[in-house]
Amino acid sequence: MNIRELLLSANPVLPVLAISRLEDGIPLAEALFNSGLKVIEVTLRTESALEIIRELKKSLPQVKVGAGTVTNVAQLKELEQMGADFAVSPGSTPALLEAGKLVNLPFLPAISSVSEIMVGMDFGYETFKFFPAQASGGVSALKAFSGPFPNIKFCPTGGISENNYQDYLNLKNVLCIGGTWVAPADAIANQQWQRIEQICSTLTAQKKGQSGS
Repeated sequence: MNIRELLLSANPVLPVLAISRLEDGIPLAEALFNSGLKVIEVTLRTESALEIIRELKKSLPQVKVGAGTVTNVAQLKELEQMGADFAVSPGSTPALLEAGKLVNLPFLPAISSVSEIMVGMDFGYETFKFFPAQASGGVSALKAFSGPFPNIKFCPTGGISENNYQDYLNLKNVLCIGGTWVAPADAIANQQWQRIEQICSTLTAQKKGQSGS
């Protein structure tokens, strides 16, 4: 499965998760899976992130588990060795772009400008994370990208919430969106798994672009 196919299966939101406690990983992933979100991104922003990814891969093989906030080649190679399903970076460097083509796992580099898209295309990429989405022009920027880059697809992340995510999903060049609001930090801290499942169930009941705008 390549990164485009994987993102298309995210239905329609890719949960972006910062998990501090190891014991929260499995019940959180189960709540997301039960609501229909079968692809998740665990960011490497906490000390326990890698251990949580290992545990999820072992205990919940039905869930596609990737890592976010990948900032260097060493992390990318470690994720490949541990069997992560995909990796996502917050930006793009020539070293990461090159390594992402060599490792045996789908890699989603991030861009925030036209020039970065063109550099990524030079390395053979056709799918990018757009980050930070809202701060980098949001929906207007993605509409502008579609003119010169009609075959390039995006997963916008950053500043997206329940109030504006459908505006992004309505765009033809958006495969899915990354969101942190689907699993609020306070809900994770208080282990409110049913609350998280209810939030996500409303998302999976909708279809990409259903409002038709």
